[in-house]
Amino acid sequence: LASLRNRHARKDLLPTRKDARNFIPDIRDHLHLKLVHAVRYSPLQKLAYGGVLFILFPLIILTGLSMSPGMNAVLPWLPDLFGGRQSARTVHFIVMALLTGFFAVHIIMILLAGPINELRSIITGRYRLSPSPQKDTSHV
Repeated sequence: LASLRNRHARKDLLPTRKDARNFIPDIRDHLHLKLVHAVRYSPLQKLAYGGVLFILFPLIILTGLSMSPGMNAVLPWLPDLFGGRQSARTVHFIVMALLTGFFAVHIIMILLAGPINELRSIITGRYRLSPSPQKDTSHV
């Protein structure tokens, strides 16, 4: 809710046309471990964070509530939304596995990107950016 209120979701997580063009190269860079420290999220990061925040988190909450017999009095239609309690349990388990995978990949990426820089940015807000590619003008 805070991301919606402070426009973080719209400014930083909503994919743009440029992101669509750069999506395949971004996947290729990540697979080759060419990690760039930038101010903005890459297309792959936008997709991952947006999917976690706006799909997986709401799904795990709703499926968890639909498995609870106590919620029948308040939201009797909720288990039916997922095809019953057993289906909600299955979806809940799948979402849990996806969130665990996201967490594991997130930790691995932090280690590959340089844990000191990452921890410093978490604690102080200061983040070392990758140098921008500059043209070699020494032989001009």
